[in-house]
Amino acid sequence: MCGIAGWVDFDRDLRTEGVVLADMTATMALRGPDAGGVWLSPHAGLGHRRLAVIDIEGGRQPMIAEEDGRPLAVISYSGEVYNFPELRRELESYGHRFRSRSDTEVVLRAYLQWGEYFAERLNGMFAFALWDVRREELLLVRDRVGIKPLYYYPTPGGLLFGSEPKAILAHPLVDRVVDADGLRELFAGVKTPGGGVLRGMPELTPGHVLRIGRSGTRIRRYWSLTAHEHTDDLPTTLDTVRGLLTDIVERQVVADVPLCTMLSGGLDSSTLTALASRSMAGTGERVRSFSVDFVGYADNFEPDLTHPTVDSPYVQEVVDHVGAQHSHVVLGNEEMTLPEIRKAVVEAMDWPVLIAGPGSMDISLYLLFRAIRQHSTVALTGESADELFGGYPWFHHPEYGQPGTLPWSLAHNLGFPALFGPLRSRLDVAGYQRDQYRAAAAEVPRMPGESPRDQVARDTTYFFLTRFMRTLLDRKDRLSMALGLEVRVPFCDHRLQEYVFNTPWSMRTYDGQWKSLLRGAVGDLLPADVLNRPKTGYPVSNDPSYDRVVRDELVKLLATGDAAVEPLLNPAVVGDLRSDPAAAGRLTRIEVDTALHLNEWLTTYGLRLAL
Repeated sequence: MCGIAGWVDFDRDLRTEGVVLADMTATMALRGPDAGGVWLSPHAGLGHRRLAVIDIEGGRQPMIAEEDGRPLAVISYSGEVYNFPELRRELESYGHRFRSRSDTEVVLRAYLQWGEYFAERLNGMFAFALWDVRREELLLVRDRVGIKPLYYYPTPGGLLFGSEPKAILAHPLVDRVVDADGLRELFAGVKTPGGGVLRGMPELTPGHVLRIGRSGTRIRRYWSLTAHEHTDDLPTTLDTVRGLLTDIVERQVVADVPLCTMLSGGLDSSTLTALASRSMAGTGERVRSFSVDFVGYADNFEPDLTHPTVDSPYVQEVVDHVGAQHSHVVLGNEEMTLPEIRKAVVEAMDWPVLIAGPGSMDISLYLLFRAIRQHSTVALTGESADELFGGYPWFHHPEYGQPGTLPWSLAHNLGFPALFGPLRSRLDVAGYQRDQYRAAAAEVPRMPGESPRDQVARDTTYFFLTRFMRTLLDRKDRLSMALGLEVRVPFCDHRLQEYVFNTPWSMRTYDGQWKSLLRGAVGDLLPADVLNRPKTGYPVSNDPSYDRVVRDELVKLLATGDAAVEPLLNPAVVGDLRSDPAAAGRLTRIEVDTALHLNEWLTTYGLRLAL
């Protein structure tokens, strides 16, 4: 996995701008700690930072394809293409010759063979820039699901791009502004496809190709979820899901560096761990796995809707069942509340992600990834299984949502009752959520003759896959790559997503339980307790001392009257905190964490608020 950056400008000679491009590329040294490079031409510059995973020596970038000593195309590539062995064999049959074992060279040669429509042939997670020297055109390509990030910033003479916003912000042409639309995107808990938080800096929508040349810019969609009739019976459907998962995991355990799984003891991560163990059996290696826990978590545990059980007993069952080499990472309050850790997390994320448990969740994930990186360079994780197979309460209890908004909006809004209430009203976050719901609902592919229940399931699945899951993918990508760890997400394989998206809801719940289709497909792989374990969310520290520390930190921050975040806060609450610090005890953890993270973000990035 890697970081890419670049600059295209048809109005100036970029061969004199090597320092600027080097500065942009250097911002992603943590994404690519193993090597870096810059390539310059009159009107295009590409930068690359590399995390070496496949073909350690031969995969250096930017990579150039030549003919008779003349460059034809240059690529700066981030990601993994899992079907590159098949593509390589096909390209060799057309006469292409390869100098490396890397998937990067296969992608580059695929473009020379098939043009921009090569994107449809790729199976994997990727975001890359390819400069066609002959045509003087840049191609930006992002994977179908949005696993790997890619942002761009149009300029009068072309555009800037980068794996992360920080790469673009390193360019002197960029205005560092967050406006009302950007704050709406943050506070609404919506991941708008093609949207962004910083003004003028959208992301390339997943499943799209952007081409820019002297004649202008064109964006083409090359993939989307579609609706079609599911004709397989239940046994065939179960066999197909199992076959797809087996093939996906077999492809994704390929690496020239140590690999592991993130294991929570839930159905999703346990399935991946069991399949990885089987795939690796022929190599003589045991699968390595990691779980996370907190000091005193089990002793202070009180079950609730999202956390009905603790992870550790189920983790141990899976470890014993598959013979994994397991590490149990236990986090304490002391490291969770270190200011330097919060700063590292904010710099990794580029902006706070305020959905699905911000703040302490981000910090604990970062610390977990740091521990994993001491032993492994690649990790498999279970993102998208809940979104795809129906693992969230909203699939089964629509009353937990709010009519006319995306299903999780009501629960998300409950986290900001006081400190951000006036700001959310001024931004009309509720109206923005309704608008985003209508836009998403209009996109859902329809199936004629579908039952009302299947229509609701299709809508809900689409909302989660295209608006919710991508937020989780962003979080995993930024926090892992900031530590040089590549996270792979097998449930995001587009073949699996296309197939399950079109299975009737009756099949996805055929035995009356949640995620029946997945459970039935892998029933022989796992212990019964794990198969039947209720959905349990990622654990969050229940140590009350964490809340005391961060509340005290917020009170201290606001006492000076010059905190960068203060214009976003409720003046009445700020006044209460200054006159009576104990008032911080009435704030939710999400509010406190959000305020601290926002302040760190605004300060570190030198952002200007334009409201």
